[in-house]
Amino acid sequence: MHPVLIKVGPLAIHTYGVLVAAGFLAGIFLAMREARRKGIDPDRIMDLGLYILAAAIIGSRLMQVAIEYRYYLAHPLEIFMIWRGGLVFYGGFIMAAAVAIWYLRRHSLPVWMVGDILAPSIALGHSIGRLGCFSAGCCYGKPADLPWAVTFTDPECLAITGVPLHPSQLYESAASFAFFLFLYAYRKRTTFVGQLFWIYVLGYSVIRFMLEFLRGDVQRGFTELAGFHVSTSQAIGLAIFITSVVMLSRLKSASRKKRKV
Repeated sequence: MHPVLIKVGPLAIHTYGVLVAAGFLAGIFLAMREARRKGIDPDRIMDLGLYILAAAIIGSRLMQVAIEYRYYLAHPLEIFMIWRGGLVFYGGFIMAAAVAIWYLRRHSLPVWMVGDILAPSIALGHSIGRLGCFSAGCCYGKPADLPWAVTFTDPECLAITGVPLHPSQLYESAASFAFFLFLYAYRKRTTFVGQLFWIYVLGYSVIRFMLEFLRGDVQRGFTELAGFHVSTSQAIGLAIFITSVVMLSRLKSASRKKRKV
């Protein structure tokens, strides 16, 4: 709704960047507290968080550019204008996961335990970050005739202006926050290491798959899958959902076998 938070002369502070930064800080603070509770050095989590942040920004932007490559071929300088929005979560998640695994193995830290530590923080940070999307107008929803539909009017926003739209960014922010509350409450009730992380991945894949039906920004990449027209994020979400189910089953089975030995 308000892409620019503060503007003084040529200097502009974008709301999107401020809220993404706020989401990161809230998430890393929570993760450091949880790491301390589980006997993991909080400083390692802080360092890991910085690596994840850089990887997530690069990965999410690269996927956005890959999906909309025709546009960026015509406007190459806009590749670097991340403050205007245009970050695909799954791209960032995949690259961040790869970098995190590298970091954890390099420092001999337990991968799945750290994954459990980070899961609620990722959900919380994502919830706050989506408010940045709402401010920038990216990831906007389809036209809607509903009492809570929103109409973007700022000419600098990335959404369609003057048309009531589903506030898809707020839907995802609310769903992610509710999911964060569940994960945070459930973290002390898990029965095997890695469970919380893969529950998060599974749950988010479902949330994102459903919300894609309400998205109105059509340049998200579409493909035919088993006769259905799905977005790139939905196709990735299906693959991640299946992977999550398999990993939860494998880790649970491995935990049972370990207890029997």
